[in-house]
Amino acid sequence: MFGVIGWIIFGLIVGAIAKLVMPGRDPGGIIVTMALGIVGALLGGWLGRAAGWYGPNDGAGFFMSLIGAILVLFIYRMAVGRART
Repeated sequence: MFGVIGWIIFGLIVGAIAKLVMPGRDPGGIIVTMALGIVGALLGGWLGRAAGWYGPNDGAGFFMSLIGAILVLFIYRMAVGRART
């Protein structure tokens, strides 16, 4: 396992790439990026296990983590965008 520092770094990288894939204004800074990346990695792992791609002790791959982070970022933008209008 990565440990806490490893998950934070992994979440930062995945969150930053998700922001690059989804251009536009994002409400939030580096902390939100890290949180979205970590949540996306967890979501990607959960979806991969639900689909049978990963076992219960396997971590999510980079691709599934990125898909999860993009999905979480999209939901976050929709929720915060509606709250501001």
